Amino acid sequence: MSKQRLQGKVAIVTGGATGIGAEAVRIFVENGASVVIADIKDELGHNLATSLGLDKVDYRHCDVRDEKQVEETVSFTLEKYGSLEILFSNAGIAGPLSSILDFDLNEFDNTMAVNLRGAMAAIKHAARVMVARETRGSIICTTSVAGSFAGCAGHDYTASKHGLIGLVRSACSELGAKGIRVNSISPYAVATPLTCETFDMEPGEVEAAGHALANLHGITLKPTHIAQVALFLASDESAYISGHNLVVDGGFSVVNRGLPSIKN
Repeated sequence: MSKQRLQGKVAIVTGGATGIGAEAVRIFVENGASVVIADIKDELGHNLATSLGLDKVDYRHCDVRDEKQVEETVSFTLEKYGSLEILFSNAGIAGPLSSILDFDLNEFDNTMAVNLRGAMAAIKHAARVMVARETRGSIICTTSVAGSFAGCAGHDYTASKHGLIGLVRSACSELGAKGIRVNSISPYAVATPLTCETFDMEPGEVEAAGHALANLHGITLKPTHIAQVALFLASDESAYISGHNLVVDGGFSVVNRGLPSIKN
């Protein structure tokens, strides 16, 4: 299969300076897309753009909590490349791992502002461009297995990801009439810089902890695996997939660990 699965398309990747976002930027570019990295990690974002080639990648400082910055990033993309076919809304934070009895609601508000409100702003302004230009675009959001059940992340993160899956479905219901697809990806534990920082672990420690609870053995989930799923959802290979939450967890979320496993 040709690697140029996004030939001639233009993408914005929020949270694109590190982790899953950075891998998606690389894979999108390898597949023929022009990409605008939107993040607040300026040095890392600029370095990534430079390493991939400033003729096809740009970096824009964008705090998704500020709708104006999101709108300006979308406007920049349109002015620079003349179109916008793909939004990968990947920016997110983990929030505190605190008891609900002692939870700081300012922290809750901040997590929701990044993970849910920020995604809403990105979808809003990207979709406006797609609708105005009659683009059959693809909007993809990074959610989490924590968006489908509880007990594996903080209260604010869990609530925000549940809300984000709802937003994806709701946006799908309106934008489908305009030919725009909206989907989400729910990863299992991935050793991204965000995850490592949240749990104060090295990548190997995060992966070991993930393995201890994983259902699928023989493979370690990496950021590039999630980026490859984003590539599929961004490409025409998923042309009739919309409103779908694609869970990438090796079966983790469908296995009831309260029952004994069957051994052959």
